[in-house]
Amino acid sequence: MTPKLLAPAAIALVALISGPAIAANRVCVKVTEANLRQGPGTHYEKSWTVFAYMPFRKIGQRGNWYHVQDVDGDRHWIFRKLVSSKLRCTVVKVKKANVRSGPGTNFPMADLGSLDKYYSFRVIGESGRWLKVEDDLGNSGWIAKSLLWTP
Repeated sequence: MTPKLLAPAAIALVALISGPAIAANRVCVKVTEANLRQGPGTHYEKSWTVFAYMPFRKIGQRGNWYHVQDVDGDRHWIFRKLVSSKLRCTVVKVKKANVRSGPGTNFPMADLGSLDKYYSFRVIGESGRWLKVEDDLGNSGWIAKSLLWTP
């Protein structure tokens, strides 16, 4: 067999093996507000307070605490009951991101307007290079995937 015939099969196998594992390592905050800690327990200092739908990549666990990595690559600990792996969440990773009423720059700005880095959402749709998102207040719109971090 030639490498050209093996490459698609190898790519499919890697996607099949790594896809669910990567998705299983995604968690996002399911409560209104959550404290991140420097270690696995409430006796550790708070490192950041985050809000609903903030996504993280789960990199470890100790008891009821998840070791997570954020959009900037920083590591924290969060109590497992404050997050869910069933939601798909995303966060603005750039200084400002425009929220559109449809999936493209030809659509007008949505009511959310332009949002700052760290604004988080739950993903409710997808079209090409755009995600339809909704915040914890029910406001929705479309943002280019390149402006978001979705672990």
